[in-house]
Amino acid sequence: MSEGSEAPEPQETSAPAPAESAAEPEELTAEPDERLAELEVQLGERTADLQRLQAEYVNYKRRVDRDRQAVRDNATVGVLMALLPVLDDIDRAREHGELAGGFKAVAESLGSIVTVLGLERFGEAGEPFDPRIHEALLHEYSDSVAEPTAATVLQPGYRLGERVVRPARVAVAEPELPAPSPQVVEDESAADSDAD
Repeated sequence: MSEGSEAPEPQETSAPAPAESAAEPEELTAEPDERLAELEVQLGERTADLQRLQAEYVNYKRRVDRDRQAVRDNATVGVLMALLPVLDDIDRAREHGELAGGFKAVAESLGSIVTVLGLERFGEAGEPFDPRIHEALLHEYSDSVAEPTAATVLQPGYRLGERVVRPARVAVAEPELPAPSPQVVEDESAADSDAD
């Protein structure tokens, strides 16, 4: 320091008035409480946002996994549908005794591959007709059945899990309709004559 300049002397500060000192602690406690409440509200909002975001992500992941499985299943069904005529040809060759040698080994290998992929064959003669899994190509009446029945399987059906890839094509036999009684015929003819 230079000689001419003197350090300022510390000044005595007067004690604040009692009214001022009482107001300061109240303001200090009020401000932190308000600030704490504000921070708690913000924390609650951020937590809710994070929970929503996490739920959206979980739903997105489930949807993507479900879509992947649907694409995989559709691709498998597309390939298996293209192989159905080949499987039909192999069945016809087997029925006629023409399945022998190397062709038999290829047919058995193809059969095991489609089985591993989940393809199931269905449709047996004598089972009850179900329009969800059977396609009726022929219709006949028979005394030997009590309900509509797949009398003959013209082409087997295939399913992949619960999904029907191709319905079984069948000839359906139904029980004979009872002949109308003479009274019913008379009632119908009477109704027709009354209408004229």
